[in-house]
Amino acid sequence: MLRDYNIELKGLSEFVAELLLLTNENKILLFEGEMGSGKTTLIKEICRQLFVTDVTGSPTFSIVNQYKCQDGNTVYHFDLYRLKNKSEVFEIGMDEYIQSGKYCLIEWPEVGNDFYPDNTLKIEISGIGNHRHYRISSN
Repeated sequence: MLRDYNIELKGLSEFVAELLLLTNENKILLFEGEMGSGKTTLIKEICRQLFVTDVTGSPTFSIVNQYKCQDGNTVYHFDLYRLKNKSEVFEIGMDEYIQSGKYCLIEWPEVGNDFYPDNTLKIEISGIGNHRHYRISSN
């Protein structure tokens, strides 16, 4: 699956949340884009669509934030930017998070590529200012 989207953030977040809610198999989303491209902003909006009740924010320093949803589900929000290799990804317990069946929204996912199952959705963000381009694909 490969689709390109030139839509507003709200529309994309609604679409992605619907995809996540409809699947019981893979609740993992990878977010790629340059620094400042809007990865965290998109994740915050997706969390809103999933009815997250906690305050969301960038896990740059904590590496992972955990949020609760109204329906009892859990969302894990990762920022792997500071991790250098797959050993560090293993040390944070990525394999356990991935296998938990919970939502895992992962910024800067490249260092953890060995941990993601087949058919994981990836959202690539490009563009500047208010003009973003989104590409959704699966590995």
